[in-house]
Amino acid sequence: MKRSKLLVKILGGAVVLSVAQIAFAMTVQTRTDYTAAMDRASGVYKDARAKCEPLAGHDKDMCVVEARAVEKRAKASAEAIYKGTIKAKTDSRIANADADYMVSKVACDTKAGQEKDVCVKQAQATQVKLVADAKANKTAVDAKDDAREDTRGAQYKVALAKCDAMSGAEKDTCVTSARTAFGK
Repeated sequence: MKRSKLLVKILGGAVVLSVAQIAFAMTVQTRTDYTAAMDRASGVYKDARAKCEPLAGHDKDMCVVEARAVEKRAKASAEAIYKGTIKAKTDSRIANADADYMVSKVACDTKAGQEKDVCVKQAQATQVKLVADAKANKTAVDAKDDAREDTRGAQYKVALAKCDAMSGAEKDTCVTSARTAFGK
């Protein structure tokens, strides 16, 4: 059990590092880099899954679900980097929460009765909280973007109002300057 967890964590770390290297190299990946990251994630999963074969019972179940979780995290991360959007980053955080939940749920299988029920409910509660946090963060970012856009619109109207006091070429220059400054 300990050996399989160690192997999965090492392989998972390798996937995360390879995806992180791409993230630091550029904000958004090319299609080729994205495809390569997805292929690496699948390859790491297959290697980790093959290492689970000699195991049996709960140890094998844990090994397999940890391998799946590593793959899910790596693919979600690669997609978030590739798309570079708030939605993709939110989806990546949700995929990470789902992967954690998968692992936690299988870890609860060693328990019985009420203890198992509590363990599963705790795993569900943690997953729900992480998903809610990811969605709340997206909402907050969207709200900040909207507020920024509203502020720029109001500042643009103020600049145009200042131009109204002018006339002729001076007014034309002022309006052109305001449009350029506010991207209108």
